[in-house]
Formats: sequence, C-alpha cells, structure tokens
Amino acid sequence: MTGMTNRCITASPQVYARIGGLLYLFIIVAAGFGELVVRNGLIRWGDATATASNIMGSETLFRIGLTGEMLTCVCDVALAMILFVLLKPVSRNLALLAAFFRLTFVGIYGVTKLFEIAALVALEGAGNLKALPAPQLHDLAYIFLRVHSLGYGASLLFFGFCCSLFGHLIQRSGYLPRVIGILVAIAGYGYVAFSIAQMLSPPFAARFLFPSVFPVAFVAELTLALWLLGRGVNIQKWNEMTQG
Repeated sequence: MTGMTNRCITASPQVYARIGGLLYLFIIVAAGFGELVVRNGLIRWGDATATASNIMGSETLFRIGLTGEMLTCVCDVALAMILFVLLKPVSRNLALLAAFFRLTFVGIYGVTKLFEIAALVALEGAGNLKALPAPQLHDLAYIFLRVHSLGYGASLLFFGFCCSLFGHLIQRSGYLPRVIGILVAIAGYGYVAFSIAQMLSPPFAARFLFPSVFPVAFVAELTLALWLLGRGVNIQKWNEMTQG
C-alpha cells in the first residue's frame, strides 16, 4: 500500500503537467482562431458598415469564435491552479501571486467578451433598437468591438506579469527547461509593454509592438504547452526540490 501511495505521489506532477499542457494547447488554438480567423477576417477597423456586413454574413463563425474564447476562460482558471501546483515548490508566494495575476486577466478578458455579445445584439436590432437606422446600429456595434479590443489589451497587463513570474519560476525550478522559462518571461515582458503602449498610444502599439511581441509569445507559450504535454517535469529533480 505504501509503495502504491508513493507511486501516486510521484506521478501526480506528471498528471498535472499533462493536463496543463492539454489545456494550454486548447487555449492557444481557440484564442488564435478567435483572433486570427474570426476578428482579423471579419472586422474592418475604420469601416463600421463593412464590419457589420461581414459579421452578419458570417454570424455562425463569429459565434463559434466567441464560444471558443469563453471556453478558454474556463481552461485558464484550471491552468492557473495547475501552474501554481507545479511551481509552488520553487516559491509558493510567487507562484500564488502569478496565479492571482492570471485569474485577474481571466476576469477582465471574460468581461471583454460581453462587448462582442453586445455587438451582436446591436447588429440584430432587437427590441427598441429596431427604431434606430442601420448606420447607427453599425456604429454602435463598432464601438462595442473597439472597447473589446482595448479591454483585451488592458487584460494583457495582468497576463504579462503572470507570464513573467511563471517564467522566472520555471527558470529556477530545475525540473522544467530553463530556456522555456526565459522565453515565457520574455513573452510576459512583451505583453506588459504592449498593454501599456496600447493605453498610451494604440497606433504605436498596433504598428510596432504587435508584430514583434505576439510571435515571440506564441512560440514561448506553445513550447511550454508541448513540453508539459509531451515531457512533463523531471521527477527526480522535482523530488529533490520538494524534499530538500
């Protein structure tokens, strides 16, 4: 019985790692689909009428993207707990702080999704909105989408601090690759810089930071997700850390 218990304890970080990697992959795919396929494909910044036409002409696609991104919020809550469990042997306080930053990000990100729902409501012209002319409904929906975009950028401030802390902990852990920790930390710094820049100067953030920050972040997060799913943690070094 003791041997079985020890095996369960030894296997538990690997189980957490594999589940975390799977959740992270779903988040990357769903969020990437929502951003690159749905919003980039349908929203025409500066043209409310074209945006409205695209969304109503591909409403199912828009709703699929919205649903997928809402599901990422659920996955992110679970992932925050998993990363806390995996990295608390390094520093419980820093791992807890990073998890709180991630949960704060999820809360803000989830609220921004309501503005996409509001855009759909405006474009459908339900209830008293039927009294408004189509151009005004298009402008209203466009405003909601713009608020969503800026709100998402604001949420990345908290996500950036989360990534920076988790990246730092991964570097110190010894049971996850140091290079992955460096990449995740760099991604975090990029998210923070982009979020602040978007609040101060949206055109600058979109033109100069977005093209450089997000590819690096994609590589960092995808690498972490695949490592957790495929390799997990180094059990020997995990045991040394937890028993030291």
